[in-house]
Amino acid sequence: MYAAHLRKCDTRMPNSTTTPATPPEGSTAALILSDGSVFWGHGVGATGHAVGEVCFNTSITGYQEILTDPSYAGQIITFTFPHIGNVGANPEDIETITPAARGCVIRADITTPSNFRAVQHLDEWLRGHNLVGVAGIDTRRLTRRIRDLGAPHGVVAHGPTGAFDIAARCAEAAAWPGLEGMDLAKDVSCTQSYAWDETAWSLGRGYGRQDNPRFHVVAVDFGAKRNILRCLADLGCRVTVVPATATADDILGHKPDGVFLSNGPGDPAATGVYAIPAVQAVIEARIPVFGICLGYQILALALGARTEKMHHGHRGANHPVKDLETGKVEITSQNHGFVVDPASLPDNVVLTHQSLFDGTPEGLRVSDRPVFGVQHHPEASPGPQDSHYLFTRFVTMMENHA
Repeated sequence: MYAAHLRKCDTRMPNSTTTPATPPEGSTAALILSDGSVFWGHGVGATGHAVGEVCFNTSITGYQEILTDPSYAGQIITFTFPHIGNVGANPEDIETITPAARGCVIRADITTPSNFRAVQHLDEWLRGHNLVGVAGIDTRRLTRRIRDLGAPHGVVAHGPTGAFDIAARCAEAAAWPGLEGMDLAKDVSCTQSYAWDETAWSLGRGYGRQDNPRFHVVAVDFGAKRNILRCLADLGCRVTVVPATATADDILGHKPDGVFLSNGPGDPAATGVYAIPAVQAVIEARIPVFGICLGYQILALALGARTEKMHHGHRGANHPVKDLETGKVEITSQNHGFVVDPASLPDNVVLTHQSLFDGTPEGLRVSDRPVFGVQHHPEASPGPQDSHYLFTRFVTMMENHA
């Protein structure tokens, strides 16, 4: 059902139903897909070109957090909201210092920022992070194409003359191996352990510090977003972040009250080659475990389930998810291209959440262990705060386990 869409590069010039291969006057950038489709536009951000999987995100706010989310490694982000850049950029609304996304596609040209927190134009910010972008294309048409045919491989290219070797870029897109089977967590994870005590941002104060923690949480960094770590610190946790490749001895050696498995990019089965044994040992130690996004998928694999590549994934801040145990519906923030196969879950694992868009599983818990996880991003950066209670649930689990 969620098999990867078969892609074949057609190096012939696109026919009349596609955007012409000859650039319209004034074009300085293009998105070239592996099937030969070309979307012409105006370049934004850095010059050059980048290859990746083209996805779309339906959020109307939080573009800076999206562009710095490590879970977007290997991807070119299409924003369906037409006005990106209106609030500029600042050094606070980031999820990591070094963005891992390959590039971006937007509808309207970036406008002059109009926000009291802005310190930089988004175009300047993109250039500073070497992110290639294209503006002025029909993102509605592109999104429909992704929705109907699956997430394609593509190249986003930006040059001052607008002269690109379309056949070569198309071949490059077709030759790119794709996210299935790709371990990207190791590329965005930290390389050594570190302590985290920064708490949530507030107007006029900025970020705070947790100086009176009640619990010690070890967070396995598969591509952790900063605001997830801040949510843990906000609730009284001293957080030790360890690399994705940390062994069970590495994790348990910190004597944690709980273990958190972070979000991240790529194929969970590929990352699971080294992550699953560590997670299984932590589960056997009966320490509370909470997994999010890739961490949730790794958790499911460690419990004996399987994961699959989705047709086009879930990315946005408006995804309805039903809590199957309370009946409540939450509007959630999501970013994932793989899904847990519910039929593969063992008998001691209970599905707790379900997508109301397509019925795919969004959460689980283990009936005989203090272990649970969700597919969505409850820290809401960006997005609604309906799922913040999950961090409190994790803290309560540690309280009861103490």
